[in-house]
Amino acid sequence: MPQITFIEPSGNPVPLDVPEGWSLMQAASANGVDGLLGECGGSCACATCHCYVDDRLMSLLPPPQDNELGMLENVAAERRPNSRLACQIKASAALEGATVTLPECQE
Repeated sequence: MPQITFIEPSGNPVPLDVPEGWSLMQAASANGVDGLLGECGGSCACATCHCYVDDRLMSLLPPPQDNELGMLENVAAERRPNSRLACQIKASAALEGATVTLPECQE
């Protein structure tokens, strides 16, 4: 299980061991990480799992697909070049040590 650190809006770091194959949204929701809503349950239909990924993670991820890009147009917080939806990122060993920062707001 890769360890991924979620930075809550307060700045509090939450390191989690995330089972391979789980989405980052699932891991954050299951562990009570503050700042991630995931209202659609991971179906890429709400943009309430918006996050900012670190540079290393950004280089490992495939580019977002059209449905994720469409949802990123609707994020409540500032959209940045490293904005992604946590429901679309699956944990794998390659993500060990990655950091994901959650924005101040999701709605």
